[in-house]
Amino acid sequence: MASVSTPQPLATALRQIEAAASPVSGHPTDYPPGWHIASHAHSKHQLIYAVQGVMVVQAEAGRWVVPPTRAIWMTAGMRHEIKCIGEVHMRSLLVAPEAAPKLLDSTQAVAIPPLLRELIRAAMDVPQPYVPGSRDGRLMRLILDELWALPVLPLHLQMPADPRLLRICTLLQKRLNDPSTLADWAQRLAVDVKTVQRLFVKQTGMTFGQWRTQARLLRALELLATGEKVIDVALTLGYDSPSAFATMFRKQFGQTPSQFFAAL
Repeated sequence: MASVSTPQPLATALRQIEAAASPVSGHPTDYPPGWHIASHAHSKHQLIYAVQGVMVVQAEAGRWVVPPTRAIWMTAGMRHEIKCIGEVHMRSLLVAPEAAPKLLDSTQAVAIPPLLRELIRAAMDVPQPYVPGSRDGRLMRLILDELWALPVLPLHLQMPADPRLLRICTLLQKRLNDPSTLADWAQRLAVDVKTVQRLFVKQTGMTFGQWRTQARLLRALELLATGEKVIDVALTLGYDSPSAFATMFRKQFGQTPSQFFAAL
């Protein structure tokens, strides 16, 4: 069984996981509900994954909500912080930049298929450093091979850099049930609506409506993970009915809310 660490001062944890000389290393840590991991960065790439619990990952590249069937590929040097929704059993991998697949060249959400999930669990028991040609070495080599096949998932919310858009997005996240249009927001903040429309697409890759839908769905993941009922989540986020919310959820994630969390 892997020796699971408990939360400790960040500087100590970083020194331990960065010290591994092998291309891949595992780091298991269990966190209590509501635990916050302060902003930090690694010299290696990190696959941020939890076998239990939901994480909210905030980075310079954006914000993600991460359930146990998903993970975040965090590129080396990218500052990030993590909020634990419920009890979180994190099983992270640190991957040397020279060993990582070139396809994973940006911070992004990825799916964790069953084989990789079990490989990650096994990696927690591999001592560092390991011998490349040994059983442990072959296991870690297989993990690297599996990383090539990871599909990117739509769990990302890109925050704009423009201060006018950032103010709109910040206010909107505090009241996601607000039905106001982009024109309404522009009028409140004395911003030209056409300028805002253009900048939204340029800086977030989404229209205002798409961005708000994404923000609502990611917030829904947080609420559902804590046991909130679908009907309550739908009304909290401004949907007319649970069915309208379920339709948008399925369009984004390919499953209804109940199916999505039943798979966890």
